[in-house]
Amino acid sequence: MSKPFFLQAAIAAGVLLAAGAALAHGDVTPQAVDTRGLPALGADWRDENPYRANADAVRIGSSAFNQNCARCHGLEAISGGIAPDLRRLDNDCAAQRDARKKAACAKENDQYFTTAVRNGRSRNGAVYMPPFSGVLSQEAVWAIKSYLETRREKPL
Repeated sequence: MSKPFFLQAAIAAGVLLAAGAALAHGDVTPQAVDTRGLPALGADWRDENPYRANADAVRIGSSAFNQNCARCHGLEAISGGIAPDLRRLDNDCAAQRDARKKAACAKENDQYFTTAVRNGRSRNGAVYMPPFSGVLSQEAVWAIKSYLETRREKPL
């Protein structure tokens, strides 16, 4: 016996919505980031963001974020629930009153960020974030972090 028309229509609509959601993420191939104009950082990774408050880095980081990160972390770093909302990345640091503790917290967050971006994140064999090591340069990663610092929920 065939399904009633309204049930067939509901199933078709569900399939179309699911397909649309999958396609909304666009091309998931990592995109190259043009970091010309930023000081070269060399092969050794920095512990802290060397581009903090650098307007060129923020501009480059905004583009790099939209090309490589927004499909999961959301446009303007406002997550739609797929991945963490990166505007909250440094929230713990904003609550620190002592300047030294705040600086240490920011440095620790910088290290956490670069480790997560470079190595990715997985749990129980499931990849939650792909590794970008060898895909994004140190300059590109720090430019993205500089952009995210302008999007903070709680400014430092």
